[in-house]
Amino acid sequence: MSEELTFVDRLHRDLREVRWPEPAELRARARRRSRRTAVLSTMTVLVVLAGAALAVRERPTGPATPTAPVAAPRSAPASAPARTEIPLDALLTPADLPTKTGERLGDTGLGEAVRIDPLLESCGRERDVSAQLSVSRASRSQTLLRPTTRAGQPATPVLSQDVYRIELARGRWLFGEIDRLLNACAEWTLNASTLAADQQPVATEQEHRWEPAARDFAGDQSVLLRHVASQPRAQTGGRPVGAAASIETTLVVRVGDLVTVVVPAPDTVAEGVDDTGMSQQDLLGLGGTAAKRLCPAADAPC
Repeated sequence: MSEELTFVDRLHRDLREVRWPEPAELRARARRRSRRTAVLSTMTVLVVLAGAALAVRERPTGPATPTAPVAAPRSAPASAPARTEIPLDALLTPADLPTKTGERLGDTGLGEAVRIDPLLESCGRERDVSAQLSVSRASRSQTLLRPTTRAGQPATPVLSQDVYRIELARGRWLFGEIDRLLNACAEWTLNASTLAADQQPVATEQEHRWEPAARDFAGDQSVLLRHVASQPRAQTGGRPVGAAASIETTLVVRVGDLVTVVVPAPDTVAEGVDDTGMSQQDLLGLGGTAAKRLCPAADAPC
């Protein structure tokens, strides 16, 4: 009995000395593990297939038995394997933009969900129109930053871009889902909590509007989305709170099984006659350039 109590005491003592990871660390480990699992699963399948092919080649054969010659059947031509990786050349380059850029940040992924406009998707969910956006086989993203003029100056984005490789049928379906969201969310009032100038939260409401400014200007399918957001106003008293009104544009272009989502920074797009940013015609031209970049990497190169 004394030995059992000693074991229990030691167990409690050891457990008290264990350092449990923080929740953020656990979530980070889970994300890394899920990515490693996806990669290892793919490698396991390749190893199994390679082992099966080796076993077939090395399997001993019995004594030959004379048989009548039989004509070998004509086999169908082997189809090319589906492309997965998205090359860096499929992205826009700094030279494609009329604005000077500095550092270029990028990332790649597997099994990422296609994202068009998270706020538009939130509006759809509130109005019971949950868009069935695809999950990509592979993705590549980039953010082009402005050049900084002095040390310590924070770099702001000029443009962000995501490229997704998805099933061809799902790519065609995607634009129908975008239209469903636009029809449901032509106008939407967002009730939220906004920080005022004194950093105190204030209950506010903000008007949002989305519209398709242009369609089918590049690639197999394309749309230019325009999102207008008013300045938030306090629900009590109606005083302006937080950031000023803004207008955002989003380019969505499909070429074959590749879809790109391009979002220029709001201050790089001209909304008035005297503005010096990119005009709508410039944006449509940028969409055409993005489509040309996608062409060589699509399932059927164009």
